[in-house]
Amino acid sequence: MTTMLRELRLSLNQTQRVRLQSALQRLQDMASLASAVTVVADTIPVNHEDSILKGHGTSDLNGEVVATLCGVVERVNKLVYVRAQRARYKPEVGDIIVGRVIEIAPKRWRLEINFSQDAVLMLSSMNLPDGIQRRRTAVDELNMRSIFEENDVICAEVRGFQHDGSLHLQARSQKYGKLERGMLLTVPAYLVKRRKQHFHHLENYGVDLILGCNGFIWVGEHVNSNGGNDMMVDQENRGLVNKSEVGQATCEVQEQITPLEIRKHVCRVANSVRLLCALGFSLTVEVIVDTVEASISSNTDIKDILAAEFYVQTAEREVQRRVSLTRRKG
Repeated sequence: MTTMLRELRLSLNQTQRVRLQSALQRLQDMASLASAVTVVADTIPVNHEDSILKGHGTSDLNGEVVATLCGVVERVNKLVYVRAQRARYKPEVGDIIVGRVIEIAPKRWRLEINFSQDAVLMLSSMNLPDGIQRRRTAVDELNMRSIFEENDVICAEVRGFQHDGSLHLQARSQKYGKLERGMLLTVPAYLVKRRKQHFHHLENYGVDLILGCNGFIWVGEHVNSNGGNDMMVDQENRGLVNKSEVGQATCEVQEQITPLEIRKHVCRVANSVRLLCALGFSLTVEVIVDTVEASISSNTDIKDILAAEFYVQTAEREVQRRVSLTRRKG
């Protein structure tokens, strides 16, 4: 618990410290009861079954299966393995990821994605601004910078792996592409669980939330795509503009200002994500929205979401939520 408090870097008074330690201890106890937590060298009981398959995080020692990792024991039929609770991002085909463009190379963009290697988005693996499916030409390659340029934030999907181990991305759907008018957050990838839906529109706040499997989270103003992608139209306009129209295009961009109320909602959602990340809670849209609504109902200012009292209240509220879930299952 002391390590957790040190990581939070909070100015806690004595009462808040005791409350937070109590809440975190209860959460840890409930997590231990809910799953078979093991540490290195612990024996994993398999009831002396024959033909047990020892998976990742396990080893054979004197005829017994022992753990070589700290984590949760998982079992699928005959396969026994240990799932680390805190691990680096391990990409899988189909993962929704958020990345930042760091280089424009011939026929490809190179992206930073919070992985040991950079990812590659080929020009042939994304929709062109005109929306027509055709072979890419030399002109398309010359206009790559009009689509994505350095430091642009992009949402894409993992398509596969290259021979050197780097990721091959694709962005052929309208839901993928450049992300604007928002905020990019970085969290440990193990806090984002793979789910069926990683794109979320928080209608009450006019905010889009993208939970990237790689630990990059996007919070931004909601983008409407009424049958067509506004982003693609904007990228096409960027590609067609000439020097005589630069002044006019600049004025049009300046007119596209995010309303103050939406910006406040973006900051409130972003601070809620930071708070949950600091507490080590799994980041799901339900937990994030619940934290946002709790901050609003308690009249907590956006900046005070990261203050000591709301930290403690969030931990205590999570204890109550898990206790109620346990009672329902019982």
